[in-house]
Amino acid sequence: MFADSALHARLILEYQFGIGSIVNSPASVTNEDLDTAAPPTPQQARIDALKKQKDTITKNLQAERDRQKLAKAQQQISTVTSTIKPVVSST
Repeated sequence: MFADSALHARLILEYQFGIGSIVNSPASVTNEDLDTAAPPTPQQARIDALKKQKDTITKNLQAERDRQKLAKAQQQISTVTSTIKPVVSST
């Protein structure tokens, strides 16, 4: 929205949203405050997307390795505990 002053901006906003609905005073924004970065080229966007995919695949690969390692350890524990015979004391 464009206004000549903060008071003018407040009046416009109160007209649009209702009297008393504006809690804080409007703030002035300059062009330097806005993000003026140019959008990436299609080639750069593709490279960025591939980098994100690579990171995601790397995380998924590590998670799968961890799951398999855990399953193997649980299987070994299960095997060891099933081969141990309970000790029966005769008293």
